[in-house]
Amino acid sequence: MKLIRELHAIAGETFDRSISLTVERRVLAKRRWRGQAEDGTDFGFDLQAPLRHGICFHAEEDRNYVIDQKPEEVFRVPYPNQREAAHRAWQVGNLHFPAQFAETHLLVEGDLAVRHMLDRNGIPFVESIEVFQPVMAASAHRHDYGKILNYFNRW
Repeated sequence: MKLIRELHAIAGETFDRSISLTVERRVLAKRRWRGQAEDGTDFGFDLQAPLRHGICFHAEEDRNYVIDQKPEEVFRVPYPNQREAAHRAWQVGNLHFPAQFAETHLLVEGDLAVRHMLDRNGIPFVESIEVFQPVMAASAHRHDYGKILNYFNRW
């Protein structure tokens, strides 16, 4: 097993092939875990920070090893304007679910509690299967809708 403790810059190098190590988001969020690449190579990870989808974490000879996060069930929640974006993000955050933000929509974990909240509030959403990369939360915890709205007004 190859132990990965840090990532090395691989910029400028070319490789004949990339080999995927497919992993679920919840495992990928950890700093210490084990996985097996599609060529059968075993890796152990003991990192300072979690890896993300698409990152090359190891290179040798003519190949590089890349993280391939598994797609999962999510809800795609569109928002027509910044105010609605802030309000919908606040509602999802109030349930303590992670979210990924795009210019026109947010993605949230496809959980029954989220579905009920969206249905109850008449918020449109579409079920989808996508690579979900939520915002990494800060350690502080607040329920301040005004600050969230100010964040979205900067767009």
